[in-house]
Amino acid sequence: MPTLRHRSASIQASQVILESISPYESRRLTVEYDGVTTAAYLHDDASAIAATWIANHQPAAPTTDLGRLNVGKAPVMPAAHTKHPQGRPPFEARTLQAWWFEEGDGVAILESGQLLAVIPGWGDMTRGMPGYSRDVIGQTPFGWSLDDAMEGLQPRVDQARAFWQWRADQGSWGAFQQAALGHLLARLGPGAHYWDAGNGKQPPVGVTERPPTSLRPYTVLSTVGMSCQRMPVVEQFVEDVSGYARIELCLATTLPSAHAARIFLWLAQYPWRSVTWFGPGHSVRWYHEPTTFPLGGGNEAVLLLDEPGGLLGPEPPDLSGFSFGGDAVRWLWVVPITERERLLAKERGSASLVTQLAAQRRSFVIGR
Repeated sequence: MPTLRHRSASIQASQVILESISPYESRRLTVEYDGVTTAAYLHDDASAIAATWIANHQPAAPTTDLGRLNVGKAPVMPAAHTKHPQGRPPFEARTLQAWWFEEGDGVAILESGQLLAVIPGWGDMTRGMPGYSRDVIGQTPFGWSLDDAMEGLQPRVDQARAFWQWRADQGSWGAFQQAALGHLLARLGPGAHYWDAGNGKQPPVGVTERPPTSLRPYTVLSTVGMSCQRMPVVEQFVEDVSGYARIELCLATTLPSAHAARIFLWLAQYPWRSVTWFGPGHSVRWYHEPTTFPLGGGNEAVLLLDEPGGLLGPEPPDLSGFSFGGDAVRWLWVVPITERERLLAKERGSASLVTQLAAQRRSFVIGR
């Protein structure tokens, strides 16, 4: 199946009439006009990964012009698949606007406030899954009908608009922090230190320290802010995302808190930075030399568990009961593992690894 466009030097004649970078800086949108067509492209760091045709500006032929595709130009939509077979006037750049989805993996394009096109997170040029366009009739390799998908996409666009408007309010982050910290106070007792793990970027995330109590001989460190926005791509793997889309990470430790908390400088923004998600049983490999891994012990990866009770140690605290945006928030416990153990989990499943760790009398409480 032909893709919307293959990159080549000839495409440099195109004019970018809209460019937008996602709030998480992990995706970039360009809308490009070459005098014949307008098309939109969703880029990662390296290349265009998803795209959709938006409009013809000249009369359409009955079939696809393969000559344009072969020299790397955007297609002219065949006449039977466009609402404007004679072409429509070019867009004025000042009328175009991008609304990124809350997750940051998809984007809507508006013309004068009206929905023009959508490239969702599941768009993928390599799998023949284009975005949606207002002028498309039916389904083509270059774009699918937006009209046919409005029932599902319009609520997503409305949600995106409402979320970023809420996020821009000066009191929104403080209100969320207060609610999350109040929940942890009830579950874990008073807090001590609080660190910023967001480095001034979206999403803002902090780390709160809950020192040992008479009932708990270890410290609990928890992120505050990961659940303020849904994670990317969850809907591609889970049918009902409401119990998986929002998480916080936590760890139980007897290590110095300030040192152990450094693990969250890596993990807290990871899903939005890498356009992925964290779920129960997922494992993540440390990005640097093993000697720099904050939790030590010869480990160089982490296993994320929502129920670490299968491992050695006291009964873990119950952190359930917090929700945001209509979704239950799931706390995932961070357990350090070796690279060999990570590969075992990848090959045989996380349950098999947990069984092995339990047999080794490994605890979910991280110590020296």
